[in-house]
Amino acid sequence: MPNASVAIVILAAGRASRMGEGGRHKLLAEFDGVPLVRRSALTALRSYAACVIVVTGHRRSEIEAALDGLALTFVDNPDYASGMATSLITGFSSRGADSAKGILVMLADMPGISSEHLDALISAFRNADGRAVVRAVSRGKPGNPVILPRSLNQAVLRLEGDVGARDIIAKSSLPVRDVDVGDAALLDVDTPDEVLAAGGIMKK
Repeated sequence: MPNASVAIVILAAGRASRMGEGGRHKLLAEFDGVPLVRRSALTALRSYAACVIVVTGHRRSEIEAALDGLALTFVDNPDYASGMATSLITGFSSRGADSAKGILVMLADMPGISSEHLDALISAFRNADGRAVVRAVSRGKPGNPVILPRSLNQAVLRLEGDVGARDIIAKSSLPVRDVDVGDAALLDVDTPDEVLAAGGIMKK
């Protein structure tokens, strides 16, 4: 298999504004006794990725505490309140990401994503010799995670506001390889009800 290195950037900086009052944070909700953000990080660490980078921001100390002892690189995004673009830029500019041929952007609030899903995405990227966008889909509907080749870095660094990479992918001339990972590609948890429906337990 061609060796196109992939770094995983986990976005864990957001304010979780739809969780309501009371100090609850979706990334600290527990799934099988493990905080969701740690579950996501462990999934990433078990994959083929060369390194795993976690972008923190809102409630940074608690997120980092939930990830204690893991072989991760933390990068803080002080501008997290400005939207997702700042977290993408922070992650893509970090050490480890800057030397990878591709960046797998992973949202920390997707409990259905497995290491096998990540490996399928990374394998598709390597088989394209790092010259394609690779995205997870469910029955043809685009979802997450997504791998962006290094050639799109400058486009990412120009992002502004609460936007992801969808427009970059649409405007890119690069081929897009879709990998169907089932319902997991579309399952994120933004509210307490969604956490509970996905099998999680809310914590303060």
